[in-house]
Amino acid sequence: MVGPLELFADVRDLLELGGPVVRILLGAAFLLWVLIMERWLYCRRNLPALAARIQAQWDARTDHSSWYARQVKRKLLSEATREIRGNLGLIKALVALASLIGLLGTVTGMIQVFDVMATLGTGNARAMASGVSAATISTMAGMVVSISGLYPILWLEKVLATETSRLNDHMITH
Repeated sequence: MVGPLELFADVRDLLELGGPVVRILLGAAFLLWVLIMERWLYCRRNLPALAARIQAQWDARTDHSSWYARQVKRKLLSEATREIRGNLGLIKALVALASLIGLLGTVTGMIQVFDVMATLGTGNARAMASGVSAATISTMAGMVVSISGLYPILWLEKVLATETSRLNDHMITH
């Protein structure tokens, strides 16, 4: 079993080998997962209260069938959707940005390789290895961050669609 000190040393080595781009990706991954956890906690704790509040506002109305009532219903559903979505746009942007940051690391790593080739020639494979390592590790890290954020996005979209549909259906029956 890997101890915490060994894990810390492995992460430190990964950060050193991947270059500055991997540090940026680590920050992006941290922010991404903070936002995902915030949305998860919101859905667990605040979403039922939001649904009850929207339903209570709808039930307090005496008119449910006029044009104005339908517009009020659309407004209530729109407010609920906006509140449920929260930081979903930022989460999606971070997922897309992580893969692009990984590609930036690929470019910077290859620039290191070409710089070594220009100064030392192609015969020094050991000198070129650090650039290839930085390119590979940053690409892999960007993909890991991006792929790890895809499932939560799909889950949040499903929660959004389900809750909005449930609210809409419940408002029709009353």
